[in-house]
Amino acid sequence: MTSKNTICLWYERDAVEAANFYAATFPDSAVGAVMHAPGDYPDGQQGDVLTVEFTVAGIPCVGLNGGPHFKHNESFSFQIATEDQAETDRLWHAIVGNGGQESDCGWCKDRWGLSWQITPRALLAAVQDPDRAAAKRAFDAMMTMKKIDIAAIEAARRG
Repeated sequence: MTSKNTICLWYERDAVEAANFYAATFPDSAVGAVMHAPGDYPDGQQGDVLTVEFTVAGIPCVGLNGGPHFKHNESFSFQIATEDQAETDRLWHAIVGNGGQESDCGWCKDRWGLSWQITPRALLAAVQDPDRAAAKRAFDAMMTMKKIDIAAIEAARRG
């Protein structure tokens, strides 16, 4: 691990599976070192995978197989900026279609309970429009969506 700051994500027992999914799904992502436990621990035995190092869209992470004690929740999420509807759709469907679930306003959860914001850059531009009425129209449209529809956001922005 070379980064001074690394995000540690807690998994019950399948951190390697999650890391492999993220590496296959998101650009600039990869799986690194896998560490096996040198001894028994509360929710595992010597030799079990304890941690896996990986990156998600360039962000260094470590997955910890810590057992069922702690679950992911919406207070932490990855926000992935997308360039167009095709990329938005691909990432959304990869997460939701792999045992995940939809949520509101461009959010979804993967099958491990980790939250993702699949956020088109067009949405960010629309809600930051200096024309506050246009920004509000785009924001109001977003509030009705699960996966973000860029064409609908742009139409709302134009009025």
